[in-house]
Amino acid sequence: MKGKIEPELYNKIYIIGSVASGKTTMAKKLSNLFNITWHELDNVVHMRLPGGDVTRSSEEITFEFNKIISCEKWIIEGVFRECFNEGFDKADSIILLNTPPYKRKCRIAKRWLCQRIRLEESNYVPTFKMLLRMYKWSSGFEKSKDTILKTLEPYIDKVIVLNDNTDIFDNKK
Repeated sequence: MKGKIEPELYNKIYIIGSVASGKTTMAKKLSNLFNITWHELDNVVHMRLPGGDVTRSSEEITFEFNKIISCEKWIIEGVFRECFNEGFDKADSIILLNTPPYKRKCRIAKRWLCQRIRLEESNYVPTFKMLLRMYKWSSGFEKSKDTILKTLEPYIDKVIVLNDNTDIFDNKK
């Protein structure tokens, strides 16, 4: 497993991890650093409409995802979903953010509070029910980690496992 990303070697970066692991923050930073467009998988799954999100059909999801991975350069970030595994084949580098559960729990609470008091934008309504769902998703990540690691085994030469989204930048010379 590698320890850092070099811009001249990686044009297609796939970032996966739990809710509140730091995927979006890392994607934004890498996007700015390498001048590569980044994409949120949540926006592939959901159409963002003024009246609320609408889940796309599986055909629409596949179409939207294939548009992204057919590009010359991209950064994709999202939670692990089997329907997006083809991205692993196309990626130059796969980053698995294995942020500790306690840190994710703190980030979930902070994010929810900031969204609730409108200091931070949100693609969803920050209800108490949503807060509980995010904690459930975070716990689900721990339960699915073995499956994720098994799925990534064929790509081990391009997988970077980090314990925090800042680790990749701390290793940069």
